[in-house]
Amino acid sequence: MPDAVPSDSAASARVVLITGCSSGIGLSTAVAAASAGFITVATMRDLAKDTALRSAAEAAGVTLDIRALDVTDVQSLGTAIDAVVADHGALDILINNAGRGYVGTAEQIPIDDLREIMEVNFFGVAAATQAALPHLRVSQGRIITVTSVGGIVGQPFNEAYCAAKFAVEGYMESLAPVAATVGVDVCVVEPGPVATEFVNNVGVDIEAMFANAGDYLSAMQSYLTYVMSHFIDGSAQTGDDVAAVILEAMTADQPAFRYLTSAWAEEFTAPKLVDGDGHAIQAITRSWVG
Repeated sequence: MPDAVPSDSAASARVVLITGCSSGIGLSTAVAAASAGFITVATMRDLAKDTALRSAAEAAGVTLDIRALDVTDVQSLGTAIDAVVADHGALDILINNAGRGYVGTAEQIPIDDLREIMEVNFFGVAAATQAALPHLRVSQGRIITVTSVGGIVGQPFNEAYCAAKFAVEGYMESLAPVAATVGVDVCVVEPGPVATEFVNNVGVDIEAMFANAGDYLSAMQSYLTYVMSHFIDGSAQTGDDVAAVILEAMTADQPAFRYLTSAWAEEFTAPKLVDGDGHAIQAITRSWVG
């Protein structure tokens, strides 16, 4: 997919809020958006982790409005989004990027861990979307949510993560035709393997995981060998690669519902997807709401 090259007018005075910007895709997207001329509010749960973002912004010669935002704190989330609108006069684009991975299988996942993954990866997205929608209706804006090929294809030892991403996909696919009736575009961006800090943030202790795998040890070893091969053979994208696709979704006059970020992601999801960019399904469901 070609990199977007937005005109100055495409981003002029438009305000974008991005969650999960301390590293990886969020960091790259914040810098790319600011470089394209967007007023960029880059958020993260812990401002003590803003060093990499500030360094990247300085290297790119751009200015960011960096703020604390915890997508799992619903009350402060609404207050934070309202404050962005008060300070900048509008909110034009929400990019739901914050999230975390989890490796483990059903028999061995503590239910509290499953709830936490759903809280961050699904309920955090839903809460941010709900808080932003009143402002996006006013601006005729856009919601862009970073999901994953794991929101299309369930993957071994990713039951919790894929469940959350499947939920996000269903939520956004259902919201899109309704939001369109009030002038708000809804898009999802689905990366495959991405070589970012997200991999480290999964927090997997491989030795401990193997020690506790029991009857699943052979399958787990095979799975991790397969996954790690994509970070060795060069098929993994960079955060900048994904940010370029997000920028395309931000600036398109008529954005697609679905953006797969690489040829690998398109090939991987092809057996399940006939409607690659979501156009056909959206045409059907939009007809239900006039």
